[in-house]
Amino acid sequence: MTSLDGSRPGATSLVTAATAPYPVVVVDPAGRVVELNEAALTLLPDARTEQPLPSPGWLAAVQGAPDAVPVTGTVGSRSFSAHPSLLPGGDTAWWLVEETAYRSATEELRAERERARFLTEASTALLASLNLDRCMEITARLAAEHLADAALVISPTRAGKLPAVICDHEGRITRTTIPAQAEAVPGLAEALRGFPPVPSRWIDPAAASDWLIPEGFGEVGSLVVTPLPGHGVAAGALVLLRRERQRRFSESEEAFAGLFAARAGAAMSAAWLYAEQNTITDILMRDLLPPSLRQVEGVEFAGGYRASVDTDRIGGDFYDVHPPSEDCPETLAVLGDVAGKGLEAAVITGKIRNTVQALLPMADDHARLLRLLNNALLGSGSIRFATLVLASTHREGSDVVLRVTAAGHPPPLIVRRDGTVEEADTGGTLIGALPTIDSRSAEVRLAPGETCLLYTDGVTEARGGPLGDAMFGERRLKRALAECAGMPAEAVVERIQMLADAWIGDGRHDDIAVLAITAPQGAHLGVVDGTNPGRRTP
Repeated sequence: MTSLDGSRPGATSLVTAATAPYPVVVVDPAGRVVELNEAALTLLPDARTEQPLPSPGWLAAVQGAPDAVPVTGTVGSRSFSAHPSLLPGGDTAWWLVEETAYRSATEELRAERERARFLTEASTALLASLNLDRCMEITARLAAEHLADAALVISPTRAGKLPAVICDHEGRITRTTIPAQAEAVPGLAEALRGFPPVPSRWIDPAAASDWLIPEGFGEVGSLVVTPLPGHGVAAGALVLLRRERQRRFSESEEAFAGLFAARAGAAMSAAWLYAEQNTITDILMRDLLPPSLRQVEGVEFAGGYRASVDTDRIGGDFYDVHPPSEDCPETLAVLGDVAGKGLEAAVITGKIRNTVQALLPMADDHARLLRLLNNALLGSGSIRFATLVLASTHREGSDVVLRVTAAGHPPPLIVRRDGTVEEADTGGTLIGALPTIDSRSAEVRLAPGETCLLYTDGVTEARGGPLGDAMFGERRLKRALAECAGMPAEAVVERIQMLADAWIGDGRHDDIAVLAITAPQGAHLGVVDGTNPGRRTP
């Protein structure tokens, strides 16, 4: 046998075929096989000495090249790299090093990195929205783009039909409802209840219902149904469809679909919980939000509120206006300030407002109402206290008569038609702090165009101004109120709020609430129920 150094029989080889650790093929400058060892002959059974190398083609193509370089390719299902060694006499020895396992590991690593990148991007996209419909659309689009030819995201419901989002093979998103006959699709009923997925090899694609297949999709070649795990309960089910039978889902692809479904289910579940909590919050907050005020029995009422945190909608300050009833012939206006800020103070606010609502039949006796309210607040176990001011109003001709009672609260201010500002002679102890309370009521008569302003200390104690640390103060409030003489109630509230906001600027502040009660100017009662402004008089 010819030696590996290109010399003829009998010569000494630099590397003999018997000692070569890899398949070795030696070719001459013309590309003819000079020698190959047993490993090479086993790998290339068609190779013959003195003949051109017939295979593999990727190696034969470089034979006879003046500058031989390493090349790579496959022999059957195995991967090799061929490394040339130039031998004396011009022959070239090609060492074939198998890289099948290395390339397989490299490909698996690349695929895992790609999957990890996709899962990261998918998680970012899914968590970018707390809207359930949006999460379902993103899930369907990502699944159809990266995992299958089409995808369906089905959400469980107690209704007769199941809401679903479909992303077809052309990337079109469709929202629909499907019949609640999940049993018709193998594994779907179980997936909607959160059970582990049924392997796709157990599912006959022909069993896919018509409503499961997007229009124009064609024949289903492979089908995967996997649950979308949620927080405690399943968030829905993900259905993946492929058209070609030769592209059936592999076990690794099904496992990866499960990883994606876990992230999508967590995002959908979070969106569902957010929507549920938001609905509950809105329902509970309806009774805590300041009411919309209007003219009642010929008396103008207007209110304004600003929470200490601008992103909050409720806080510790509040106001209410209760129209007259059979038990209480006068309109009762209430403005209060609960110690503290935010949601905790708003909870006490809600209790106080509900208690006052229940005590309306006693509204003609302010002292008794405040005493019962004080007892209720002490009995609730709350450590928070509140200040309050009550104002019962009724019409006497063109005038409005008020009976006002302050309990630990700044006394109301009255602005007369000539711009004079007065304080109502009322006072008392705060609510919810002491076993007994004292209060003193005052009567106020408003001529047409005059206003009684109820306000919380968030107005007077608001800090701001040129240096940002000065309080708005009572003097500044009275001066601003004097400029509101003859204005309607809404204009008075708007003016006070505008000045306070400008004073505060971007600084921190407490809750602010104002309530204006005005005797309409140049109007008389309506002939129907006395609640409309009536006609203006010249």
